[in-house]
Amino acid sequence: MPHRFPALAAAPAPAEGRLWLTGARLFDGVGGPVCDGAAVLVEDGVIRRVGSASEPRPEGARQLDLQQRTLMPGLIEAHTHILPDTHTPATLRGAEAILPGTPAHFLQAELRQFLRMGVTTVRFTGAQGEWLQEARQAMRYGAFRGPRLLTCGKIISATAPGGRFYGTMYREADGPDDMRRAVREQIRAGADFIKIMTTGARSNEMEDPEPLQVTEAELAAVADEAHRMGYRLSAHAEGLAGCEAAITHGADTIEHGIFLNRRPELLDRMAASGQVLVPTLSGYYWMAGLGDAVDPAAQRVPEMPPELVALADLNLEQGAASMRAARDAGVKIALGSDMEVSVALEIQRMIFHGLTPAETLVATTRTAAQALDLGEHVGTVAEGKLADLLIVEGDPLAEPELLADPQRIWLVLQLGVPVAGRALEQDVGAA
Repeated sequence: MPHRFPALAAAPAPAEGRLWLTGARLFDGVGGPVCDGAAVLVEDGVIRRVGSASEPRPEGARQLDLQQRTLMPGLIEAHTHILPDTHTPATLRGAEAILPGTPAHFLQAELRQFLRMGVTTVRFTGAQGEWLQEARQAMRYGAFRGPRLLTCGKIISATAPGGRFYGTMYREADGPDDMRRAVREQIRAGADFIKIMTTGARSNEMEDPEPLQVTEAELAAVADEAHRMGYRLSAHAEGLAGCEAAITHGADTIEHGIFLNRRPELLDRMAASGQVLVPTLSGYYWMAGLGDAVDPAAQRVPEMPPELVALADLNLEQGAASMRAARDAGVKIALGSDMEVSVALEIQRMIFHGLTPAETLVATTRTAAQALDLGEHVGTVAEGKLADLLIVEGDPLAEPELLADPQRIWLVLQLGVPVAGRALEQDVGAA
């Protein structure tokens, strides 16, 4: 049963009229090579035709010659968070204390940065309070432009140490009835999907990836209520017991899945059922203190206790092995960085750890859209899709690192409206 995505209901107004994007090199998000000589007709914010640059400009359309730049779907971040310390600036002793509304402005700046880097859809898998719903509402009514936002509301968790570490990000529940009520509360609050902690989160020193953190009956109640109401279920699952339970109870996305390479039969079950793995390598890089490095042999500046830094190395090794094993087993993989505005860096890291550039870019576009249940709307350059598009200087299959360079993000379109990119900063407009 489909549900009404608050993320779609909150979309800004689309562009009016017709726009003919011609002279493009096209990466359509399906996985084939970049094709020369393409053209795309956008009408009222929707892709109406994918054609050839040799065709004449359609009647009544404004024309924008891309001059052999690459046209591709807007990028999708399938797993990230908003944490209070990220959006509350540190102040010097004696300086004015941060006012209650100030963090919202820093969140707005981050959302603008997502869009500037070509990320047009973001699934937040945990945030504080109703920050995301408030930001989404502000965008809906024109306060600023940012990416399409999907939120789980609060993460549903059993009573556990994580509730102490992550504050209002969690809705702790115990017993099947309370778990079911927690699902309903998130839907009431405007969630686009439901998220459950099947295991602890090893980004804090008090939790472990084993054992299963909820009972089978509790997980069954969450899965049943989410799916009964037409919502997708995202399962935080680091340890194998959590992965197995999440797969068994039909979670649509398995977040992390660190040790799945040790249980090939679970990967086979995921492939058969269409469940999606979101590997989140960048989260492990952060725990290890690796900053913006791609090669984990780089120098480190750890910010976490030594035990968690050492654990991050194991998580990265096993998480990367599980990503490769999932690919080999035919499991769908969606990109999720687990960090702020790190899609381009996660792309490079996924490639470094064994995926091809084409596989990684598909994970960032088509498969990510499918994982979010938005495959009908975004993720590929195809007729009938929303015109959330990215135009870059160069070939992202040959040079995936270009996606990390703001100077090569030439133009970002959201529902056909030019909203970000170097072209706007240089006042380059459509002819």
